Amino acid sequence: MTTTPQATGLTIMVIDDSSTIRRSAEIFLGGAGYHVVLAEDGFDALAKIVDHQPALIFCDILMPRLDGYQTCALIKKSAKFHATPVLMLSSKDGLFDRARGAMVGSAAYLTKPFSKDSLLAAVREHTGPGRHNESTPWPSTAS
Repeated sequence: MTTTPQATGLTIMVIDDSSTIRRSAEIFLGGAGYHVVLAEDGFDALAKIVDHQPALIFCDILMPRLDGYQTCALIKKSAKFHATPVLMLSSKDGLFDRARGAMVGSAAYLTKPFSKDSLLAAVREHTGPGRHNESTPWPSTAS
């Protein structure tokens, strides 16, 4: 597999309490040339985010201690990381979950289990040229 130029050196953080989800994301993203930082929950992520400065963050919603909504809100309140796209991950695909994610600053929503293609497409959409920014409305991911 060849590494795309935009993947080279780009750091992606994956926050999920499921080791299976973290490992799958690490394999898919690492295989595409991204540097992957894993975190087990929101507290673990907040401790790592400053050191690794990810270009994009995938964040599970249902986690112990600090859930995904709280984690996203804290990231978005940070002056240094407020512009970093946070994509919510969840096995639930409800309108309420999507709306709540958008309210705390999430850039998009990806349903688990995700495929390699859907994960990489989300990364390209939110890190490539013309990526969404703070003034861009939250995109619909309905298929």
